[in-house]
Parts: sequence; structure tokens; C-alpha cells
Amino acid sequence: MRPTNEALIVIDVQNDFCPGGALEVPGGDEIVPGINALMREFPAVILTQDWHPAGHSSFASEHPGKSPMETVEMRYGTQILWPDHCVQGTQGAEFHPDLETDRADLILRKGFRRDIDSYSAFFENDGETPTGLEGYLRTRGLTRLTMVGLATDVCVNFSAQDGARLGFEVELHTDLARGIDHEGSLARALAEMRERGVEVR
Repeated sequence: MRPTNEALIVIDVQNDFCPGGALEVPGGDEIVPGINALMREFPAVILTQDWHPAGHSSFASEHPGKSPMETVEMRYGTQILWPDHCVQGTQGAEFHPDLETDRADLILRKGFRRDIDSYSAFFENDGETPTGLEGYLRTRGLTRLTMVGLATDVCVNFSAQDGARLGFEVELHTDLARGIDHEGSLARALAEMRERGVEVR
């Protein structure tokens, strides 16, 4: 078992991000066995879950004439538009069936506010509205975080960078994460994480 200050953060390993899902991340299901094995090493395991209401503002279907992967300007900045995905209560929003969810101490749902997206496990996309994860980690004395999950260049990236910005030691296991890699986004994300002080391995 790892030291008591360490936590494993498993980002969005959900059906819609796995093969056959609405926003498929190539090879997203391949990381599940390794994540399950890694969970057993940690004194604390946190799972995040994308949890959008129907008609979420980040869905391309809510913007006439727009397609997935195009962008729009929101009050909080530029927003990438996505296919409808991880809609509350749907099979696509459920965790991958092989993920050992019973091991989780906390399941943190994000993206449930209709008018703002939430990539990071720490903040909404305005970079200011907290999810409550920071407080949870600090009150438990969890200061070193290992990040795994989906997608490397979106929610894992934002979560890792925010964690480092908040003063946590953050490590990314790239073998247990998969990216969308749209127009070079994966390489950019890995470079940004390193610049922020995330240990990428």
C-alpha cells in the first residue's frame, strides 16, 4: 500500500468514452484492467463522472448549424462542441462495466450545470467555480495525486493542471490514459502538463 497521503484519481471511465460510445476515445476500454490493479495500491480512490443534463450547452445539437469539434464563445470563454454524451441516467453515462467502482471512496460528478461545461475534476470551465474536490482532498490529508483515465487531452489534462496549480503533487500514468488527439491535441496537452509541473510517465 502506498503512503496515506496518496490518492488515485480515475477520470471519466464511462461507456460514452469507450468504443461504441457517443464520444469514443480510441482504446478507452483498454485501460480498465490496469486501473483496477492500480486501485489496490492506494489508500484513497476517487472516480469522476461526466454527468450532463439533456440539452447541455456544450452539445453541438444545441447550436443550430454547428457540428461536433467546432467551437462557440460562451460567457466563460471558448467552448468546444461535443456530440451529446454522458447524459444523466443513460447507459452511456455509466461507468465501464468492468471498472471496479466499489473500490471508490468518492464519486465526483461534474458537468451537471446546463450552462457551463466542466473538464477539470477541480473546477468548472470558468476556472473559478469549484467542484469541492480540493476541499475533500485537503481534509483527508491527500497531497500526492496519480491521474489516470479519459481523455488524456481533455478532462485528464485539465484535472492534472489544476491539481498542480493548487499545489498538489500530480503524476500522470500515460499507459492508463487515452486521448482523443484532435489535430495534435494530445502532444500539446502532454507538453502543457509538463510545463505546469505534472510528472508525466
